[in-house]
Amino acid sequence: MAKLKPVPVAPAEAPVVKKKSKMLLFVGIALLTLGAAGGAAWSWLHQQPADSKVAEKKPPVFVTLEPFTVNLLQEGGEHYLQVGIVYQVDGDKSVDAMKTYMPIIRNRILLLLSGKLPSELNQVDGKQKLVTELLVVARESLPENSAPDRGIAGAFLSAFVIQ
Repeated sequence: MAKLKPVPVAPAEAPVVKKKSKMLLFVGIALLTLGAAGGAAWSWLHQQPADSKVAEKKPPVFVTLEPFTVNLLQEGGEHYLQVGIVYQVDGDKSVDAMKTYMPIIRNRILLLLSGKLPSELNQVDGKQKLVTELLVVARESLPENSAPDRGIAGAFLSAFVIQ
């Protein structure tokens, strides 16, 4: 009788099939992971905080003072300053407080302005310093309440003329 010889199987073919299926599985998992991460990142970047829906940003509230005209300290002759001042406040409560204490606020502003030299106010940094001082003067004119800034957020110059 003739002996049957087993047909040799190429050992390289069987592992290649397993490597391809493992590689496809790995690529599939990697794509799913990247897709999930991308979706989570997009969702996180486009979500609105819960507070933004409740607390909408309010428009600013301004209090415009009547213009001031004062004599400046003498420096090479007489000079006067005409200035318009606008304060930004937190809301109606601060507006009412400023109206109540307006005589005190105006008095302190007049004293501050009349103690300035024209040369101090001609430069931009002098005007910026004046704005800071106007803010402090207005805040100090109001009685203390819960807010450290007493409801006055900023001061602005609306007109400024030295002659």
